[in-house]
Amino acid sequence: MKHLLLAAAAASLAFPVTAQEPTPIPSPGEIAAAAPASDWIAIAASDLLVMDLAPDAQGKARRVVIQLMPAPFAQGWIGNIRKLAAAHWWDGTSVNRVQDNYVAQWGDATEKKALPKGLVPVPEGDYVVSRAGAAGWDAARAMRRSAPIIADPYASSQALWGWPVGRGNNGELWPVHCYGTVGVGRNLSPDTGSGAELYAVIGHAPRHLDRNIAVVGRVISGIEHLSSLPRGTGALGFYEDDKERVPIASIRLADTLPAAAQPKFEYLSTESDSFARYADARANRRDPFFIKPAGGADICNIPVPVRSIAAK
Repeated sequence: MKHLLLAAAAASLAFPVTAQEPTPIPSPGEIAAAAPASDWIAIAASDLLVMDLAPDAQGKARRVVIQLMPAPFAQGWIGNIRKLAAAHWWDGTSVNRVQDNYVAQWGDATEKKALPKGLVPVPEGDYVVSRAGAAGWDAARAMRRSAPIIADPYASSQALWGWPVGRGNNGELWPVHCYGTVGVGRNLSPDTGSGAELYAVIGHAPRHLDRNIAVVGRVISGIEHLSSLPRGTGALGFYEDDKERVPIASIRLADTLPAAAQPKFEYLSTESDSFARYADARANRRDPFFIKPAGGADICNIPVPVRSIAAK
């Protein structure tokens, strides 16, 4: 019997029993990274706003790149923003407000700098797009491609058309506030802001601002240069001392920069099969770290993947 056991042990060493390895479950990031080139959409340079802040204390450059909202959303304000950038209006202004878990805001802290000619007032009605104005948008297809999304107290439904969008029972559509969203600062209604004062969300998604302030874009690169700034100690996070403000060297549309200096980005099409898998993985994390899939996701927890073309 002893010899039989030794023989069996030797055989087990010579011919190990191997269990079938489970197929690795990809993470959302891995799904996006594996998406074919045909699933990615290039962002036009004319739709990128490039903000260069003064270098940090170590002399390192600080560049923030903003993708402007596509039509039909917020086009009145975006037209003003294009004129402000063409006039170099923001050069020499500053980031003058940083409120914890809320926003970083920039513009003319003195409120005395003359605005360029040609800016137009935009009505409050343009915070949303009507059913007629959204006629070209295929809501059914977009909703089919979106991930399972939890009930939303701020909209009757949600979808992703390259951007997170809320939808009302009357068919109106509006872009929503998520982390990195860029909006237009304003005074009390009926003022809607010119676009000269802008802010970026650096905290939990302030969805209560939806349909109350114009959403004009999203930060797609360099959000860390805004979110890591010292918090302002004044009311609403405004800096009380002008020495605390972060100077803005320039803000330009990317297509006005030398070709070699133009940033290039692309985003994952929200109508692609790759995005459908990515969104499902965001809503139901099955990769090894997670124990309990959530079974749904807030729309702001399904950020549209954006990547630098140069980094490919």
